[in-house]
Amino acid sequence: TKTQIFNQQQNQMANIFKVLANPARIAILQYISKQESCICNDIVDEIGLAQPTISQHLKELKSIDLIKGEIEGKKVCYCINLKTWATIQNTLNIFFNTTKSNCC
Repeated sequence: TKTQIFNQQQNQMANIFKVLANPARIAILQYISKQESCICNDIVDEIGLAQPTISQHLKELKSIDLIKGEIEGKKVCYCINLKTWATIQNTLNIFFNTTKSNCC
């Protein structure tokens, strides 16, 4: 792709949408965001996908810093990175709020 011809914000938004464009990742985010503490092993049981598949989805969510993982013994526990969550929300709000209503 020719990502270099687009500005940083356009590339950043495209990457966010790319990561969020998978229903399993949305389900994982919804599940984690409803918990009052970090989630360790519950994700596989809750989502119903194999552990390696869940791990790959978690890796993608971590790639945009949307979730954080903390190691507790042999487990990695995950939670929403609220700072990144707010930044992404703000970026999307700016994008949608500056869009002109120009229906045909």
